[in-house]
Amino acid sequence: MKTTFREPQAQSPKAHGKKILLALAGAGLLLGALNASATPEQDRQSLLKFYSSKYPDIKVANYIYGALAFDPDAMEQYNSIMDFPPFGSVIEHGKKMWETPFKNGKKYADCFPNGGKNVAGNYPYFDDKAGKVVTFEMAINACRTANGEEAFKYNDMQTMGTLTAYARTLSDGMPMNIKVQGAAATAAYEAGKSQFYSRRGQLNFSCASCHVANAGNHLRSELLSPAVGQATHWPVFRGGEQLVTLQERYVGCNKQVRAVPFAPGSEEYNNLEYFHSYISNGLPLKASVFRK
Repeated sequence: MKTTFREPQAQSPKAHGKKILLALAGAGLLLGALNASATPEQDRQSLLKFYSSKYPDIKVANYIYGALAFDPDAMEQYNSIMDFPPFGSVIEHGKKMWETPFKNGKKYADCFPNGGKNVAGNYPYFDDKAGKVVTFEMAINACRTANGEEAFKYNDMQTMGTLTAYARTLSDGMPMNIKVQGAAATAAYEAGKSQFYSRRGQLNFSCASCHVANAGNHLRSELLSPAVGQATHWPVFRGGEQLVTLQERYVGCNKQVRAVPFAPGSEEYNNLEYFHSYISNGLPLKASVFRK
């Protein structure tokens, strides 16, 4: 029988945080559930096993739909909206940005293999020479600066958000294909994993509080999505209008638990995205979709 995870309306943050932690303990899944010495692939398989055991009727392939996988009515609404998405003009604008030449005559497509098609699923990757994780947005900015243009701000939805709303659709259907190879890459992955499982904020939540321990349960009126599959469909249009990138969603989640967020493009969020994307390996990308 599915349980419901609801936030009380008239409690102090401290009291509320304690109650949620008790609920997590009762569920038998404390944060940090993944073995600290596990390989990335063991982490991914452990999460898949957990979700499959908890929700045996939901196919792994449907995790790309997030919370919609738990709600047939919401899934039907999603399909109806995606037939004629109200945000089509934003994607068209992003396409125009992608195809408009830089001052030197080159285009974004010149910076990526296959003109930028079927590449987004390889991001983030660990750049051994630079010694850091590189996201798709960072690669776009590297393209811009290499061609004499100014870098976009990672939290600017009018520029980076709109551009990636189109650019990522060029990789729709590509399986997520994140590699973690070598000691430095593993260290970055582990840092991202730590971000995912670390409690923070006045409510003492982690990403895992909602998206592992309580995936499929309700928080107030909203169903909580599983972590596996989450990284496959960004950016999204929440409510059909509000454009949100993955790292902007990290910011929003941190604020919701009353924690001070990191900046989009920070090392902390880049490492988190590295871990978050790896656990969705093998699932197909589908960018610029509707979400509630």
